[in-house]
Amino acid sequence: MLTWADRFNIFCFLDNNDYHFEAPAFEAILAVGSKRSIRLKEGSAYADLHRFYDNSPGWLFGHLGYGLKNETELLALNKTAPVDFGIGFFFEPEILIRIHSEGLSIEGAGIDAAVLFETISNITLQKAPTNNMVIRAQISRESYLAAVIKLKEHIRRGDCYELNYCQHFYAENTGIDAVNVYTKLLAYSPNPFAALYKLDGKYCLCASPERYLKKQGRQLISQPIKGTSRRDFTNGATDAANKSYLQENQKEKSENVMVVDLVRNDLSKICEEGSVHVKELFGVYSFPQVHQMISTIEGTVPENLHWVDAIKATFPMGSMTGAPKKKVMELIDTFEVTGRGLFSGAIGYVDPEQNFDFNVVIRSIFYDEAKQLVSFSAGSGLTFYSDPEAEYEECMLKAAAIRSILERPA
Repeated sequence: MLTWADRFNIFCFLDNNDYHFEAPAFEAILAVGSKRSIRLKEGSAYADLHRFYDNSPGWLFGHLGYGLKNETELLALNKTAPVDFGIGFFFEPEILIRIHSEGLSIEGAGIDAAVLFETISNITLQKAPTNNMVIRAQISRESYLAAVIKLKEHIRRGDCYELNYCQHFYAENTGIDAVNVYTKLLAYSPNPFAALYKLDGKYCLCASPERYLKKQGRQLISQPIKGTSRRDFTNGATDAANKSYLQENQKEKSENVMVVDLVRNDLSKICEEGSVHVKELFGVYSFPQVHQMISTIEGTVPENLHWVDAIKATFPMGSMTGAPKKKVMELIDTFEVTGRGLFSGAIGYVDPEQNFDFNVVIRSIFYDEAKQLVSFSAGSGLTFYSDPEAEYEECMLKAAAIRSILERPA
């Protein structure tokens, strides 16, 4: 199915990999081709998106880039990402394929679903050639540790309480089969908010475990992740101890509760008074590579709240910034060497009833076919209690799944 979709310039595939957080509307969904689209521009992004949807309410798929932060916080985006998707893009698909527990549906004007299903079923998969690749870090380990020490000084002074600091990795002059690599990535690390997104020769291969924001009717749901520990399948006792570490460690819990408070504050801007509450605090969930601490915050929005306004009030997500949000975003712009682009943004959909679901773009590979450039980023949340060496190791752990998929001996 994805090999067939890759014939188009634009497609978006969303897959929950059989995880069922908050009753998903489908197991997987594929939006292919573009009947109409909008590329967001700085200065009018939210207003333009609002009008674009209202002109013809329907299914939209696309992304929110990290650069949208400038729309609400009056910040200057002075660094571009190596693989640049722009600050936002949405399209109404020509063909929509939804996979449910009960079966599969194919929708599209003038589409013969039976013929299309047969066409997709008869596609012969070709094994992608081996591509030797060497991944390089944008900054050295020493530079990373020095930056963390300086950022901790900002925390000590009270400029901020928590900050998500990321580092970037890349490989130049290399080509990949995006569908093949995505399949390998998800086989190694299946996660509930996975996505394969193509926009005019640029790809995001996303194995995200995190939901940014979901709207179903009048209910808003956010599920930030803060807290990570390694899985150990060779020793059950060690694996259990690593899970217990998250449940008991005060540094991890303080990091999580800070982002919960930030999300509660964001949701309170648009939800009915008294409706915002924490459904689950410090929930620890096990994924194939790591244990994660996830909290769930919910709220009820007024009936007339537009979906774009829900995004505007809460983006970017607190788990990828820190608190207070504006100050930490200024520090991120200062200390991170490379622009984040789509990393720390969101990919998802909006339906004709203004329901939506967006992930957090982490654990992701970015590929620019024209530039023959592969890149990815990894980060961690810094607090007063952070140990620079431990934060560096957490970044390396998060990057390990991607490196194992991409990197081969030179």
